[in-house]
Amino acid sequence: MTARPPFPPFTLETALEKVQAAEDAWNTRDPERVALAYTEDSVWRNRDRFVTGRSAIIAFLRDKWDRELDYALRKELWGFRGDRIAVRFQYECHDPTGQWWRSYGNELWEFTPEGLMSRREASINDVRIAEADRRIFGPRPAEERGALLPIH
Repeated sequence: MTARPPFPPFTLETALEKVQAAEDAWNTRDPERVALAYTEDSVWRNRDRFVTGRSAIIAFLRDKWDRELDYALRKELWGFRGDRIAVRFQYECHDPTGQWWRSYGNELWEFTPEGLMSRREASINDVRIAEADRRIFGPRPAEERGALLPIH
């Protein structure tokens, strides 16, 4: 097992670093790279789907990014304690028909001492948007790190 710093227990600085690392990884839309942050037996609840194990996570993410095209994500630290982090997030993507979506959600994360995520609980809602209403364009530029997006 490869360790993934920063390690719990988290401080404000290390929790912010962990959240930004997750945002950066997910914005690559590379399932194999993203999955390396999770334990081999990681347990997920994503909306109404339950996924267990790194190989199932990879398959889930491949399917997700086959449907959610031009996906771009922003995460924000909501809270942390010990080996747990809570985030809120927004992402935008379009489906194969060209319809754009903005998705809002919250995630609860639990980590091993090695800094790998062993549990992820995600609640997500989707809103149809016009392409002209987009506000998330690719990975977050360095000068915007930590900036909050309005929730509307």
